[in-house]
Amino acid sequence: MKIYVVLAFSEDGMENVYVGNDEERALAMTLDDAEGADALFVEIWEDGEKTDDYRLV
Repeated sequence: MKIYVVLAFSEDGMENVYVGNDEERALAMTLDDAEGADALFVEIWEDGEKTDDYRLV
């Protein structure tokens, strides 16, 4: 099973804004979903290992 972790980055640091297995929801997130964020990144985990990561916005 794949797990999607969406991370929001801002001047104040980093926070998880979504963790779950809904790919469509994770990839549809925008900066409006993470108040005050400057960038969103997604990490994709499968079987306990990170298999990919990239910037969403």
